Amino acid sequence: MADEPAPSIAQTEAEPLQDENACPKQTQDEYIGLRRNVGLSGAVAFLVGTIIGSGIFATPRWVLLYTGSVGLSLLVWALCGMIALFGSLSYVELALMIPRCGGEYAYLMQAFGPFAAFLYSWISVCFLKPATVLILLAFGAYVIEPFFPHCSHREDLVPVIKILAASALGVITIVNCASVKWSSRIQIAFTVGKMIAILMLVLTGIVRIAQGHVSSLKDSFQGTATSLGMVGFAFYNGLFSYDGWNQLNFFVEEIKEPNRTVPRAIWIAIPLVTASYVLVNIGYLSVLTPDELRTSNAVAVTLASRMYGVMAWTIPILVAFSTFGSANGNFFSGGRLAYAAAREGHLPELLAMVHTKRHTPIPAILFSSTISCIMLIPDSSKFETLLNFGAFIVWLFYGVTMFSIIWMRVRQKDKTRPYKVPIILPCLMTLLSIYLVVAPFYQAPLPSFYALLAVLSGIPVYLFFVRYKVLPQCIMDRYARITVRIQLVLGVALPKSEKELI
Repeated sequence: MADEPAPSIAQTEAEPLQDENACPKQTQDEYIGLRRNVGLSGAVAFLVGTIIGSGIFATPRWVLLYTGSVGLSLLVWALCGMIALFGSLSYVELALMIPRCGGEYAYLMQAFGPFAAFLYSWISVCFLKPATVLILLAFGAYVIEPFFPHCSHREDLVPVIKILAASALGVITIVNCASVKWSSRIQIAFTVGKMIAILMLVLTGIVRIAQGHVSSLKDSFQGTATSLGMVGFAFYNGLFSYDGWNQLNFFVEEIKEPNRTVPRAIWIAIPLVTASYVLVNIGYLSVLTPDELRTSNAVAVTLASRMYGVMAWTIPILVAFSTFGSANGNFFSGGRLAYAAAREGHLPELLAMVHTKRHTPIPAILFSSTISCIMLIPDSSKFETLLNFGAFIVWLFYGVTMFSIIWMRVRQKDKTRPYKVPIILPCLMTLLSIYLVVAPFYQAPLPSFYALLAVLSGIPVYLFFVRYKVLPQCIMDRYARITVRIQLVLGVALPKSEKELI
């Protein structure tokens, strides 16, 4: 005898909560969905905390190497901050015009339809967002640095580093499942920790310069690279350290008074990060020569071992805090992206469900955590893999999203825009994105080709599972039963409405 059709999600315990007549007026506790728990301080902390990871403590060597001179390297750091500001302000227009979770996913859906949005969600949910957990490998390496100085790359220590990374991932998962407020408070705490590290390095630079240690800053443009390709790679590495400037767009539905909070958070966070990066690089150069900076894999640790004596351990520990906070911010946004894609039917319906009491997208968070944990296992898992493979994809979709602003200005003129950025900004960002997508094909064509192939692999998945839904009914019925069971175990349900709580 054939199995009876599985009950739909709407037939489960979530259904009574979806009866508008039974509950005409929702209270805070009855509302099923995301809630606005992130204020200005939390938004700034998520933005600063996600941007400042391990990049500024390690990548300055590459920017200096490609620019060839101290003066141009400092200029590149400042210009990268300006680019991040331009990108952030352009995204503010999108965030307030389309105030939905999911960042680029929601904007591509609005501008170009479900196919473009699905390709973004496919590569981001299945690779880019979970792969940011690889930054926790840097967390593990910096944690053991005080105990095994300059030995974090030893093969026998790799298992220890991975165990520490997995433990940190477990903590991040639990916190993000438990409460948005907890995640926000942890982000604020770890942002304070990383800003202490930044302040220590800046003050060191100020003291050293006051003592007359300015030899590295003299003739600062001597040896400047004349190749546009080399300067382009300098920008590539500098912009990597600013990545995360679009963080707020992934959870705009959870930000209090977004029309005010989002622009203010941008204008506070991005200039703060830019000033910090420039001043930290000056601090490095007040202690190290340009040649020493070019050859150091962990510039901040090198400076600390030279200047702080027995307290040198403080810098690697604070840098570990920095990487933890950055991973928490990326993980938070990754869960919201999976939630947004599932809400539109591009991922399993279970991932669109929210805990009925905690108002967190627990299934989406657990899904992202599982993929992230798997990515930690292979021996080839390195943060450099994310940089080489992911940067191409990131700037590909940045460019398409920036172009969507121009496209919607023409095709959707009457749409309400609470914040309207000067059109020159998305135009410049689109051109920059084109350059940063095309340039890697000349320097490293194979990784770029693999990245493009990974994006295109979403086409058959879209046609098979989303567009034509060719799976047999028996499989769909089985999936529905499993979904109901997981729903009951986790205590989650589909959001009752799109109604916002302000």
